[in-house]
Formats: sequence, C-alpha cells, structure tokens
Amino acid sequence: MAEPRRRAVFLDRDGTLVEDPGYLHDPATVRLLPGVAQGLADLDAAGLALVLVSNQSGIARGFFPPEAFAAVNRRLETLLGAGGPRFAGIYYCPHHPDFGGPCACRKPGVRLFRQAEADLGIDLTRSWFVGNRASDVEPAVVLGGRGVLITASARESDLDAARRTGTRTAADLPTAAALILRDLA
Repeated sequence: MAEPRRRAVFLDRDGTLVEDPGYLHDPATVRLLPGVAQGLADLDAAGLALVLVSNQSGIARGFFPPEAFAAVNRRLETLLGAGGPRFAGIYYCPHHPDFGGPCACRKPGVRLFRQAEADLGIDLTRSWFVGNRASDVEPAVVLGGRGVLITASARESDLDAARRTGTRTAADLPTAAALILRDLA
C-alpha cells in the first residue's frame, strides 16, 4: 500500500510571518510578527509540512537579486531559533507581469504549489493555504485545499474576496494555526 501523502501549510512570508516594509530584501530588517514562532512550532509539531510560497516582484523590478530573497529567508529561520520549526520547502516567483509578461508561478497561479506537491509528496486537498492577500489563499479553491486569510494586514479587497469564496479568516498566524489544529482534531 502506498504511503499517504503529507499535509502541508503553505505560507506567504511578507505580512503573514514577518513585517512587510515593502520589497523586503535586507536581512537586518526582518521582524517576526507576534506569535509566529510559536504558531509555526505548533503546526510543525502536529506533523504538517511548512512550505513558504512567496511572490517576489522586487526581483523582476530590479530592486534586489534572488540572493537577497535567500538571505532574508535565512534570517527568518535564524529568528525561529536553532531548535525551532523549519520549512520543508521554499518557493518563490521572481516575476511580475509588467516586467516580462505573465507567468504561471505568480500567485494565485498554482505552478509553485504543484512543484511543492511533486517535490515534497504533499496532498494539496488536505493542505492549508495561509496569507494576507487573496492571491495567497485563492489557490486553495483551485487545488481543493483550505484557505485562511490573515486579516491584520489584509486590504478590503482581500477581505471581500475571502467572503465571496467562503475562505476562513484569522487575525494573525497564531490564530490561523489554532484554527488549523482544531480542524485536524
């Protein structure tokens, strides 16, 4: 019998896990949002794969190179602590339709999620999609998972989209983690 595929929590980075100053590229300015480390640790302890999926149009715009994105992620993992939760995978879209045309990997496109599914053995229909923009959670509708919109930094248009699609909402990542863990129970 085949091994069951893993459940995952797909997480946006900026505005969901860390403060979003706009085009975050300097590791020295990375600030975890309150409760994020514990929320991620709780999800990790429940056996969920933590997968970071981020649009990074600052690369397409020439504001910073891919290496800066990687440096920010290393800083994020340092802030989570030596024994803290780790990401099973990190995926990003370096494109923007105004700078090079459309692509299939920019959220709400699903290419990065499909790549994580293949790379990490994830069952998308048993996974959660968490972020502060509609584009972060809309892939849940297409892929059969569950979305949770973080409302603390969401725009009104994102809240409207969540209402239209029946996407659940949570004030912040710790609240979203508690909601996900209740779903698992």
